[in-house]
Amino acid sequence: MIEIFDDIESGLDCELIKKVFEQVRKDFSLPQNVYVELTVADGETIREVNKEYRNVDRVTDVLSFPALEVKLPFDIKDYPDDIDMSTGELMLGEIMLCYDKAVEQSKEYGHSIERESAYLVLHGLLHLMGFDHIEDDDKAIMREEEEKILNKLGITRD
Repeated sequence: MIEIFDDIESGLDCELIKKVFEQVRKDFSLPQNVYVELTVADGETIREVNKEYRNVDRVTDVLSFPALEVKLPFDIKDYPDDIDMSTGELMLGEIMLCYDKAVEQSKEYGHSIERESAYLVLHGLLHLMGFDHIEDDDKAIMREEEEKILNKLGITRD
């Protein structure tokens, strides 16, 4: 499950974001009890969080805060101490999306805000799954996963 907190009442297509999460869940064989929190924020808020947690004083498009060090292939048995005993849920982590930046980038790249938002949330989800893009080889793997999942959902560049 993905829980969405739209702090700025952005108009984010929450159903599309849920479909992105579900596709990631299926593709990585994540159990039903896995969840993620997504906060939709404005530029100033994400700049403050970026500065506080990454010591980078600028607006960014998406931030990810993993709650686990995910090992693939995913096996729920690897996380016995991380399951919330009161809910039975396993939190992968939190994502913060800057809707202002998503709008700006959708115009810059010439595609819809829905496509850009879906891509950014997917990018954040993959970070929670342990993917990264610091090294070129890792970046190529992450980009391939992003495109594969977006294509399965029919979310293409306009």
